[in-house]
Amino acid sequence: MNISLKNKTALVCGSSAGIGKATAIQFARLGANVILLARNQDKLNSVKAELENDGSQTHGICIADFSKPEELRVAVAELTSTQNINILVNNTGGPPAGLISKANTTEFLEAFNQHLICNHILATAVIEGMKTDGYGRIINVISTSVKIPLKGLGVSNTIRGAVGNWSKTLANELGAFGITVNNVLPGATKTGRLSSIIENKAAKAGKPTTEVEQMMQAQIPLGRFAAPSE
Repeated sequence: MNISLKNKTALVCGSSAGIGKATAIQFARLGANVILLARNQDKLNSVKAELENDGSQTHGICIADFSKPEELRVAVAELTSTQNINILVNNTGGPPAGLISKANTTEFLEAFNQHLICNHILATAVIEGMKTDGYGRIINVISTSVKIPLKGLGVSNTIRGAVGNWSKTLANELGAFGITVNNVLPGATKTGRLSSIIENKAAKAGKPTTEVEQMMQAQIPLGRFAAPSE
């Protein structure tokens, strides 16, 4: 497909690594002005240096910690005070693995803040600019667990489901303004998040990480994990 994002500005969350970074790189390749958002300034600057630029593009960074929603609110308010965001990619690392029956309420509250609340802060900050431009794309990177809960990811399954329904509701409200809201449900993708899940499973089962990897890959039709760029 010949897709051009020329003159579009994309805000990509969690873009210091993994799927967020791969998305930012692809958006820049397609001509967008890319704003990278994460909590580590050094990593963001490193990714920014990797982004393609045809000479007319303006890339930037925005520093915020998703465990501190009010910090994010201030950062994105400052950002949107000077420019409209056309594309928002809500993406952040999932909650730690564990059984839901063993989870405490604090884990749910922390995950709810880092995912649904932060997504909402970001979306509501960019919506008015999208309405003004008559164009907007809000993309939420969540998980296949919104369809079928994943074993051992109790808190994540719960929060991802909440985000899924939040975004579907938002899509119904914003469609008339030329703004679409969609969810991307990645399967097992080779990121730091997946590595931590594998290590956790291996430790609990008393098995080598390579054995756990092989077991997980055997359940995937392609026989391998996805790459973030995919």
